[in-house]
Amino acid sequence: MNPPNHRLTSRAMAFVLAGGRGSRLKELTDLRAKPAVYFGGKTRIIDFALSNALNSGIRKMAIATQYKAHSLIRHMQRGWSFFRAERNEYLDILPASQRVAENKWYLGTADAVTQNIDIVDSYNIDYVLILAGDHIYKMDYEIMLRQHAESGADVTVGCLTVPREEASAFGVMDIEESGRITKFLEKPADPPGMPGDPDRTLASMGIYVFNWKFLRELLLQDAENPDSKHDFGGDIIPDIVKNGTAMAHKFDESCVRDNEEAPAYWRDVGTVDAFWKANLDLCDFTPDLDLWDTNWPIWTYSESVPPAKFIHNQDRRRGSAVSSMVSGGCIISGTEVRNSLLFTGVHTNSYASLDNVVALPYAVIHRHASLTNVVLDRGVIIPEGLIVGEDMKEDAKWFRVTDTGVTLITQAMLDARAAAL
Repeated sequence: MNPPNHRLTSRAMAFVLAGGRGSRLKELTDLRAKPAVYFGGKTRIIDFALSNALNSGIRKMAIATQYKAHSLIRHMQRGWSFFRAERNEYLDILPASQRVAENKWYLGTADAVTQNIDIVDSYNIDYVLILAGDHIYKMDYEIMLRQHAESGADVTVGCLTVPREEASAFGVMDIEESGRITKFLEKPADPPGMPGDPDRTLASMGIYVFNWKFLRELLLQDAENPDSKHDFGGDIIPDIVKNGTAMAHKFDESCVRDNEEAPAYWRDVGTVDAFWKANLDLCDFTPDLDLWDTNWPIWTYSESVPPAKFIHNQDRRRGSAVSSMVSGGCIISGTEVRNSLLFTGVHTNSYASLDNVVALPYAVIHRHASLTNVVLDRGVIIPEGLIVGEDMKEDAKWFRVTDTGVTLITQAMLDARAAAL
């Protein structure tokens, strides 16, 4: 029995699955994996899972990478290199480096852990927390770990409470009153309701807690199964639901909020529309995601840049930003910025206007450009006089326009447009 003041996170490690492309983000993931995509002005998506682990008290982490991992690995080296082995702290980056066989990359999420069993063994831990590296949320993993230890479950699955009519997009749980999972259904047409709440369903967050000894044996068995896809959601969890004890952990119970009335915030920013909206939601008067909470900070690589600067004060040439977030290193020169989020080092020029724009780092907007409902990839250079957001048909000739009218612009798109005109 653990003493009440003993944090289980001191005996746990976080294994972060960060190898996915995130193809629904289209060209935003042409050069980087989804977990490495920028979010919130200065952070990357993966910073949320890592910060949750760090703030929860976990000091041993491993990050499995695969698809176009250079941007992600460089971010880890620059922003997360403060772990010290002499303090029993570790952060290992585990690329799909064909450690098992020359022709064997990571075959699935479970296989990513299986191929690194020796590294996990070296951490000398009791619990493994499997995390997806591509969601936006704040969560105290200690609460989930404690539930797992007290229940004696084989696995504890982190679950969102979602309206039943929306649950078909998720892997969902059918549970008993006790919280034991009786069925794991992948994107069912008719999702089950919850005990006592038939209009809501529990959906998997892709967060799992295991005792390491149990998971280790299970992974070795799975590796020998020729019919398995070696995936947690597709193979490991359904097998435990059927043959063991799987318990649901409700995100509402461990979500970190700035006040008790605040909603439990979790977002999958896996589409251009969702990415654009979640970023702009941060510009609300009281956003649902509190990035200003110093008690649960989101850690990241912080570039050494000067403060943002606003210059010119004439009609139609006034450097201003309203209901917006403007990061360090930005220069807003004679530009009206409204309801927009500008990442580090964005430069705008006179007579331009930005409305509902998410501009990733070091984008440049030249004079007389007008951008509405736009996502700008890192480093794009918007030519003088370009108007986007007024004529969707014209925009769609050159750029990626979603069904809801959000336009994604990359430098390759701009170069192709310039060559054609």
